[in-house]
Amino acid sequence: MKAKKAPVIASGKRKTAVARAVIRKGQGRVRINKIPLEIHAPEMARLKIMEALTLAGGRADGVDIDVNVRGGGVMGQADAIRTAIARGLVGFYQDEPLEDRIRTYDRTLLVPDTRRKLPKKPLGRGARKKRQKSYR
Repeated sequence: MKAKKAPVIASGKRKTAVARAVIRKGQGRVRINKIPLEIHAPEMARLKIMEALTLAGGRADGVDIDVNVRGGGVMGQADAIRTAIARGLVGFYQDEPLEDRIRTYDRTLLVPDTRRKLPKKPLGRGARKKRQKSYR
């Protein structure tokens, strides 16, 4: 008898958005914050999320993916979700060719973007802008 495969939990980040994906054996359902991917809006974000599923091919049909995402904007959340899904699929299947295919398509699917906002500095309104001097 074949052993039951344990679910895999993967995370993805982009700017201030954080996504956690749980991947388990199933019928190919993808839910984002309990909403099916098919009705996720806007369409550009949905297409961006589906890149990881398209690269996985038929393997994405054999798993259920539940994603919880918080923080950030719409596209930041989409990038975080696609990273979490891609990392979860690679971890679930432990497949080297799948990982190579994803990495050659877009490296940020597996390695998250580490850029963050600079902290605010004194004497200014933001990270770079300073108060103007009026005596020159």
